[in-house]
Amino acid sequence: MAESRTPAEVVARAARATDLADLDAAVSDCFACPRLVDWREEVARTKRAAFRDQDYWGRPVPGFGAPDNRTGRGGAGPPATPPGPVSDARIGILGLAPAAHGGNRTGRVFTGDRSGDVLFAALHRAGLANQPTSVAAADGLALTRVRIFAAVRCAPPDNKPTPAERDTCAPWVHREVALIRPTLRVVVALGAFAWAAWWPVLRQVYGVRPPSPRPVFGHGAHWSGSAAPDLLGCYHVSQQNTFTGRLTTQMLDDVFARAKQLAGVD
Repeated sequence: MAESRTPAEVVARAARATDLADLDAAVSDCFACPRLVDWREEVARTKRAAFRDQDYWGRPVPGFGAPDNRTGRGGAGPPATPPGPVSDARIGILGLAPAAHGGNRTGRVFTGDRSGDVLFAALHRAGLANQPTSVAAADGLALTRVRIFAAVRCAPPDNKPTPAERDTCAPWVHREVALIRPTLRVVVALGAFAWAAWWPVLRQVYGVRPPSPRPVFGHGAHWSGSAAPDLLGCYHVSQQNTFTGRLTTQMLDDVFARAKQLAGVD
């Protein structure tokens, strides 16, 4: 598979993705943002002391969830997945970017870090995941009617992608949403960055003009459009938010209960 090394190549390769498996493989071979490539590979080489015996993924992190639940291979990184059925995901969860020692280590989004601990525990309580933990790509986790993906697919320094990196990565997001569009009913945006990243999707995937002025992000914020999925805002499941009480268990549970209601998921 050809690597994507320029923004133009990202646009072209994303457009050619025939299904989620093809898209995930293409995402994993992206080298279009030099700063992010340098950082993700440096982290994978130096490692955190607690993970020094592990092989880091050190590449862009694809989306995860229905129907592409990666549970079939040991070791670091997601296993190859053959082309599968059309996605049945009714709920999309849009995050910011992989964590340096989480998704960048394990190869699966929100896996192996504190944010993932909070997120998947909430999905399990909501009946949307078969287990409350997500520690490795082959740990048996499976999601129900949910697809999780990030606005930026590489771990950024200080968890802060640049606007140019966000825009370069956008075609991956747009194609992923296009592939799950037939069933997608609601998107939960984790944080203001993800909330802002959703509006270009409306134009590129749904042909809908984004609202002006843009709705303000906030926890529990809700935007509804007649020709696109509902959008729900949720404070990011970061350690800073959960440790300080800005985001509580009840607040997170309320968002996913609302998402299930809007998506028509029992």
